[in-house]
Amino acid sequence: MASRRYLKKEIDYLVSEVVGDAQLCLYFSPEGKREEIIGVMEEAVEMRNDLFARIKPAEKNNRTLVRKHYAALRNDLMLRIDAMFEKLSGICKG
Repeated sequence: MASRRYLKKEIDYLVSEVVGDAQLCLYFSPEGKREEIIGVMEEAVEMRNDLFARIKPAEKNNRTLVRKHYAALRNDLMLRIDAMFEKLSGICKG
């Protein structure tokens, strides 16, 4: 089972990737799309804060529930990160 510290580092890494790509998109995009790109960046930071708040499991003593909690958290992380990358890609293409 992964530690909470490793999970926090993984969350930070993925959010920093989204924010970094958004900054590149800001640099190369026209002025009209700035607000949408900044919205994606703000969404990424809010997601990070939300996941950090949810990282501590409610039931510490039951090992299977803890594993399910972390699996659900990691699944949520990956789904939301993918959605943000797709949204950012759509903004930059169009």
